[in-house]
Amino acid sequence: MIELNAKHIYEKMVDYKQFATVLLTVGVFFYLGTIIPSETKVMTDIYIATGASIVFLAGSILFFAIAKKCRSQLIESEEGQEFLMKK
Repeated sequence: MIELNAKHIYEKMVDYKQFATVLLTVGVFFYLGTIIPSETKVMTDIYIATGASIVFLAGSILFFAIAKKCRSQLIESEEGQEFLMKK
C-alpha cells in the first residue's frame, strides 16, 4: 500500500471533519423538524424526517471516526507530529 504523506493525510482529516460538521448540522435540522409541533404534520413526514435525521447523524459519526483515524496516523508518524505542531 502506498503511504500518504503527512500533508495529504492532514488535508483529508480536515475535509472529513468539515463533512461531519455539515452532516451533524443537517441531522439536527431534521431532528428539530420532528420535535417542533405543527398542525399540518402527517405521520409519514415525521417518519421521513426521523429517518433522514438518523442517516445524517450516523454519517456524521462515521466521518468523525475517519477523521480521528487520520489524526492517529499523523500522531504515529514523526513527520505527521511535526506537521500537527505547525498547524
